[in-house]
Amino acid sequence: MRKIVVIFWSGTGNTKKMAEAVYASAQASNIEVSLLRVEDARLEHVTSADAVAFGCPSMGAEVLEEEYMEPFIESVEKIAHNGKPLALFGSYDWGDGEWMREWQARMEKCAFRLVDDGLIVRNAPSAGGLAMCAELGRKIGASIRDVRR
Repeated sequence: MRKIVVIFWSGTGNTKKMAEAVYASAQASNIEVSLLRVEDARLEHVTSADAVAFGCPSMGAEVLEEEYMEPFIESVEKIAHNGKPLALFGSYDWGDGEWMREWQARMEKCAFRLVDDGLIVRNAPSAGGLAMCAELGRKIGASIRDVRR
């Protein structure tokens, strides 16, 4: 069975809501989807999945959360992912999305294939923001649905 893993960090619950919307819409017949807080994730979750979604809000001066998400992403970067489909998402309160652009570039360098530009939503996701998350979940699901092993 094809597998997708959605791994996220959320401080206020905004990115968690986004992750839940991505997760819910990524589920389809014959696709197993897991939703994990980054604190509970292991590198094997990424390497064994057919597609991955990472979610993290912008922190500080537009960086990834530094205690859990940044170290996890650093471990992910040590492996070439050979075109594995990837979705990125997160919430923010200030700035212009620089953290997401930098995150995308980092993930492309380790050979992930982004299914779309990183999705950013300001503060708590509105109904429209959650709809965009659902669309991102459909895209990550579609990225592997018809691919043969």
